[in-house]
Amino acid sequence: MNDMSFSMDHHWLPFTNNKLFHAEPQMFQKAKGVRYWTPEGREILDGSSGLFTCAAGHGRQEIAEAVYAQIQELDYTPHFQRAAPISFKLAEKLAGILPEGLDRVFFASSGSEAVDSAMKICLAYHKAKGEPQRTKFVSRAWGYHGVNLGGTSLAGMVGNRRDFGGVTCDVVHMRHTWNEEQRFTKGQPEDGADLALDLEEICKTYGPETIAAVFVEPIAGSIGTVVPPKGYLNKLREIADKYGILLVFDEVITGFGRTGSAFASQEFGVTPDVMTMAKALTNGAIPMSAVAVKREIQEAVISSVQADRPELMHGYTYSAHPVACAAALATLKIYEDDKLFEHGKALSEVFLDGVFSLRNLPQVSDLRGYGMMSGIQLTPGDTPGAKGSIVQRRLFAEGLHVKATGDALIFAPALVSTEDDLAAMVDVLRKVLGASDL
Repeated sequence: MNDMSFSMDHHWLPFTNNKLFHAEPQMFQKAKGVRYWTPEGREILDGSSGLFTCAAGHGRQEIAEAVYAQIQELDYTPHFQRAAPISFKLAEKLAGILPEGLDRVFFASSGSEAVDSAMKICLAYHKAKGEPQRTKFVSRAWGYHGVNLGGTSLAGMVGNRRDFGGVTCDVVHMRHTWNEEQRFTKGQPEDGADLALDLEEICKTYGPETIAAVFVEPIAGSIGTVVPPKGYLNKLREIADKYGILLVFDEVITGFGRTGSAFASQEFGVTPDVMTMAKALTNGAIPMSAVAVKREIQEAVISSVQADRPELMHGYTYSAHPVACAAALATLKIYEDDKLFEHGKALSEVFLDGVFSLRNLPQVSDLRGYGMMSGIQLTPGDTPGAKGSIVQRRLFAEGLHVKATGDALIFAPALVSTEDDLAAMVDVLRKVLGASDL
């Protein structure tokens, strides 16, 4: 089907140069496995798992059938004072793969919603514990935590904050962990763990009793895959414990096998108090996200309220949507039955070898990677982000979809990829990044 009989005037595209898109549209018509097809029938390899969503590949029949069956039986139920059994089944299934102790789950519909929900949960917890003055949050430069007001406040990417400064929350930022000496490091850098001491300094400056939580991505994804130095996350855990601050991991990108383990928390051996997840939770088929918390956090909030009212005054119309729950359960079954986390871990060495084979190309200034995600830093263009825009469009023309943020490419293929798929993707990258005329 190639029905292009429509106007493009009415859809305002997100995170898009709409003027450029209207001049040179780039569209997908269908998808299967690790491939997209344009409306004209041209094949495009998917080098970013959609938007890091489709870890099990596109077009999974098992998910489609689960969604179809659920929407016929129960298409929607409110989860305000009511519930659907399937939501409890999903929470129980998630609890079985989450880090030990994080077995209480709150559902939302996007990573941005999950982050804002996590912020509110942190505030509610401290109030329940008799410390309502803990209202400040700590985040990190170059961090991305979605685009709702809370997540925009946490964001350490200036482009996401610049136009919205008047509506942000009380957030202090630590430094990011990348430096020039780490260029072309495969895996975790050896040095840099001491940067976690920024949290200690912030506590000394503002008073630890004012800080509710510190939010970090275990691997900073959207900025271009900045992998944490060895020991860095452990030090954050130690400092947070010392001062009674909640440690929150944003695993919207790193969750569900992307690092080789179910979650990066398990891969790096550091358990947070709160964790956000989304994207690959439903393999991208239905919007859904979740916040997992340690049971003592939920128990503190619930036990603090004696009146007949909701203990947490927060939620969404589509929280724990039954059709999304069905998609998530089907997705988790695929991960388990097909052993995709294990497959991704086994494939990682081949993947990273392919990425690092691009080292000496004229358009490459740095390479970073861990598991099945990598960052390709481009040599600067005329203005920040200009090179990334040109390269992303050139890759599309050559048959490869890769997400670009500024001048960084985030290359993160689906866990179902084969070695031949990876080789084909790297070949396109080599062709485009090897050009000297960009």
